[in-house]
Amino acid sequence: MGGSVARASGTRPGPGRNGVLHDMEQTRLAVEMIGLGARLQVLEAEVSLPRVRLVRLYKELCGVSPPKGMLPFSTDWFLTWRPNAHASMLLAAYRFMVRAGHLSGIRATLSGFRMYREHLCVTNEAAQLSFTRAWMLVRFYERGMLQLARCQGCHGEFVVHAHDARQRYTCGLCLPPARAGKGRKPGPAGERVLAGA
Repeated sequence: MGGSVARASGTRPGPGRNGVLHDMEQTRLAVEMIGLGARLQVLEAEVSLPRVRLVRLYKELCGVSPPKGMLPFSTDWFLTWRPNAHASMLLAAYRFMVRAGHLSGIRATLSGFRMYREHLCVTNEAAQLSFTRAWMLVRFYERGMLQLARCQGCHGEFVVHAHDARQRYTCGLCLPPARAGKGRKPGPAGERVLAGA
């Protein structure tokens, strides 16, 4: 799945774009993504540097080899209670960067992820999305596998499966599951802060 998603992203520059400046730009992009926790498969999809150079760069920056294994590929994870609130907030930040920031592709994803992290610092909420999860979420959204639905209670927009009935949608913040938040102290601003996603 990781390979097919990577090929579908369509953001890698063509082979004709060579040169020292382009190489430096791609290296900076790779360093930025590694610093945010990007997996090797994500780097390969978004950065036009050879795999061997990406592995070497990852080892130099992190002190360890890149983790192995497949990327998370299920859309269902983004629909569970707390991850759904965070995924909805991240997607709102990404769409804002596309519309107001006039960004696209990986640049919009990077900026949206930073905005998501900044919001969590303000609200003291623990992060649910790694950069790789955020990258996958954007890919699922752009490929039409996930969409946004407006909650009839709080009127926020939340991530749902593409073909779910959405006429009378109620989000998990307005109607949380019975055991939501058990054994956890609420943040100072409360969970409702996520409804602005």
